Amino acid sequence: MAFKPLHDRVLVRRVESEDKTKGGLIIPETAKEKPAEGEIISVGDGARKESGELIAPSVKTGDRVLFGKWSGTEVTLDGEELLIMKESDILGVMS
Repeated sequence: MAFKPLHDRVLVRRVESEDKTKGGLIIPETAKEKPAEGEIISVGDGARKESGELIAPSVKTGDRVLFGKWSGTEVTLDGEELLIMKESDILGVMS
């Protein structure tokens, strides 16, 4: 199913976190937190100023981003769990 977010919203797929620590300890599933890192799947057209002028989004499809722990709304599309969030919930783009 094709999905395009509206306005300044983005669709994000969480990126799975590591199963081991740097020291080599294996982290069990029950102790893992949901990752706050993801990949942009789709981007809306952008927000609008009061004058009606479009403000282009700062992120694009394929960008790897960090977002707040409680950011976004979880949705399931085609059996995959994704997040829809405002662009302002994104903390930064990883390069």
